[in-house]
Amino acid sequence: MTAAKDTARREGPGPLRGLSGKVLAMTVVFVMLGEVLIFLPSIANFRIQWLKGRIAQAEIAALAAEAAPDRLLSSDLRTEILKGAGVLVVSLTRGEMRQLMLRSDTDHMIDASYDLREVQWIPAVIDAFAVMIRSEERVIGVIDRPPNMSGDVIEIALYEAPLRKAMIGYGINILILSVILSVIVAGLVFAALNLVLVRPIKRLTRNMVSFRENPEDRSRIIAPSGRNDEIGLAEHELHDMQAELSVMLQQKSRLAALGLAVSKVSHDLRNMLSSAQLMSDRLSMAEDPTVKRFAPKLIVSLDRAISFLTQTLKFGRAEEPPPMREKLPLKELADEVIEAAVLQASSRVVLYNQVPAGALIDADRDQLNRVLTNLLRNAIQAVEAQQGEAGGMPDGHVTLRSWRDGSVVTIEVADNGPGIPERIRPRLFEAFQSAAKPGGVGLGLAIAAELIRAHGGEIRLHGTGSGGTVFHVTVPDQVVALHPGRRGERLRSGSG
Repeated sequence: MTAAKDTARREGPGPLRGLSGKVLAMTVVFVMLGEVLIFLPSIANFRIQWLKGRIAQAEIAALAAEAAPDRLLSSDLRTEILKGAGVLVVSLTRGEMRQLMLRSDTDHMIDASYDLREVQWIPAVIDAFAVMIRSEERVIGVIDRPPNMSGDVIEIALYEAPLRKAMIGYGINILILSVILSVIVAGLVFAALNLVLVRPIKRLTRNMVSFRENPEDRSRIIAPSGRNDEIGLAEHELHDMQAELSVMLQQKSRLAALGLAVSKVSHDLRNMLSSAQLMSDRLSMAEDPTVKRFAPKLIVSLDRAISFLTQTLKFGRAEEPPPMREKLPLKELADEVIEAAVLQASSRVVLYNQVPAGALIDADRDQLNRVLTNLLRNAIQAVEAQQGEAGGMPDGHVTLRSWRDGSVVTIEVADNGPGIPERIRPRLFEAFQSAAKPGGVGLGLAIAAELIRAHGGEIRLHGTGSGGTVFHVTVPDQVVALHPGRRGERLRSGSG
C-alpha cells in the first residue's frame, strides 16, 4: 500500500485532475464570465442600432411617399413601402407641425414607447433582456431624430417580434464565439502553464518523494535546471536543503553506530572497573607504605572512571522518565545534596546551605537531586582546581540559595572559583561540549538542563568571571487542572 502511494505521489494526478486541469477550468469560467460582462452592453447596443436602422428606413419611406404626385399612394404601394421599411406607422415633426407620413390600413395600439434621443445604458440593458424573455406579441413606438435631418423628430410604430428574433440570433452567435474563444484561450493557457509551471512542480515532487525514500543517497539530490524564476529558486533551495540533510543524516548514522559501540564498551568496562574498585579497596588494607600511598589515588581514579561511564550510559538512554512532581522541602533536599558532596570535597572547600527554612518546591525529588548534585560537583571541582594551581589561595566556598517569585522558585548555586572559560560558554549545555577539566565528560550540565526543561523551567548561567560563577535554576509550580463544577442554588432556610 505504501509503495502504491509513493508511486501515485511520484506520478502525480492526471492532467485534468491536477493543477493544469484546475487552471483550464478556471480559465474557461473566467473567459465566459468576461464574455457575459461584455454581452450585457453589446446586446443593448444591438437593440438600439437595430431600432435606429428601422428609423432610417422609415425616414426614407416617408420621403418617398412625400415625393409622390399629390402625395397620393395606392393602398398596395403604401403597404409595400411600409413592409420594406419594416414599420407600421411613420410620422415626422417639423417645427411645431406633426405630420403623419405613412400608415398601414390596420389600426394598432402601441404597447410601449421608447425614446432613442437620450439613451441611458442601465435601462437599455434591462429593456434588451426584457425583449428577449418576453413571449407576447407587441407593437412598440420609437422616437428619434431623423438621421437625414428631414425633420426634427421622427416617430415610428412596429412589431417587436422581428427585433426579438434578431436579438436571439445575435445572442446565440455571441455564445458560440464565446465558447470557441474560451476553449482556445484556456487551451493556450493550459499548455503554457503545463510547460512553464506544472511540469517543473511535478519534477520537484518526484524528486522529493525519491529523496524521502533514501535521504542518505546523494545521487537523489535534485540538480537545479538553471532557471532564474521562482521555480529555479525553489530548486536551488531544495538542492541545498537536501545536501545538508544528507550530510547530517550520514553524520547521525555514524554517531549512532559509534554511540551503540561506546554504550556496549562502557557497560562492559564499567563492570570491569567495579571489580577493580573492590580489589583496590582490599589493596588499601595492606601494610606496605607504598601501597598505602598510592591506593587512595587509585580508588579516586577508579571512582572517576566509573562515574564517567555511568553518566555516558545514562545519557545514551532514549529519554528521561517524566518527573514525578511533589511539594518538597527545599532546605532538606539541599542538605542531602551537600552531605553527599562533602564526602568528596576537599577540606579547603566550605559548602553553605542558605535556603530559607520552610521553602517548598514542586519538583521530582530524585531528578532535582541529580541537577543540584551536578551543579555542586562542578562548582567544587572548579574551586579545587584553582586551589591546586595556585598556592596560598583562601578557602573556597559554594553556596546554595533560593527564593520564590510568584509561582516560580529560583535556586542559585554560586562559587568563588576561577570562572568558566570563554570558549566553553556558548556550548555550555550541549552534550560532550562543556568539559572544562581534564578527564571531564561534558554531560553533567546537559543532563541537568534536560531534567529542568522537563519541569518547564530552565538553567542559565547568571554570571561568571575571576570572582566565581553563578548558576540560576528556575522551576515553576505545576499547573493544577481545576475540575469545573456548579454550586447548588437553593438557599438554606433559617432555623425556627
